[in-house]
Amino acid sequence: MDIKEIREYLPHRYPFLLIDRIIDLQPGEQATALKNVSVNEPFFTGHFPDEPIMPGVLIIEAMAQTAGILGFITQGKRPSDGYIYLLCGVDNTRFKRQVVPGDQLELTARLVAVKRNILKFSGEGRVDGQLVASADFLVAEQKV
Repeated sequence: MDIKEIREYLPHRYPFLLIDRIIDLQPGEQATALKNVSVNEPFFTGHFPDEPIMPGVLIIEAMAQTAGILGFITQGKRPSDGYIYLLCGVDNTRFKRQVVPGDQLELTARLVAVKRNILKFSGEGRVDGQLVASADFLVAEQKV
């Protein structure tokens, strides 16, 4: 999926759309996305000006956005159908290394379970094959 298709599945827009491309998608199983980390990201002006580091919460958000696309595709829904996925829980979060400008963050979300309108995912972020972060997510499907 390119950015045009991603925008059909995620309601996020600049500066909060945090994935650039979906490189692997297996409905009901997993999705892998890319985030190209640029020094021009707006959060780097304050985090931190002399030592830019991508905030951990934004790494988690990028993983959750990857999970959101997997959820929409798996459930056969889109925001244009009147649905939204809301992050409602994050567990077992770990950060292993910093993500800095010039990195390409590879984000993987795996579908663990679906119970009614709640989807559970496990996620990982990697740079150059090295694990940088991992977390488990609960996402709630809501009709808007």
